[in-house]
Amino acid sequence: MNQAIRWQKSSFSGGGDGNTCVELATTGAQLVHLRESDTPTTHLTTTPVPLAHLLRHIKSGRG
Repeated sequence: MNQAIRWQKSSFSGGGDGNTCVELATTGAQLVHLRESDTPTTHLTTTPVPLAHLLRHIKSGRG
């Protein structure tokens, strides 16, 4: 049975009902889903470790 994905907006997205934010959701088997709210039918699925590496790289300002 498929369960609905419960999306959560980033706290850095300004809140409200606007469509300018990143949303995250988690599902079984440690999967993390990411999407941009203005294109909700397109999303990326990954696991916590590669996502953590990506976020560290982005925060470092390198690359």
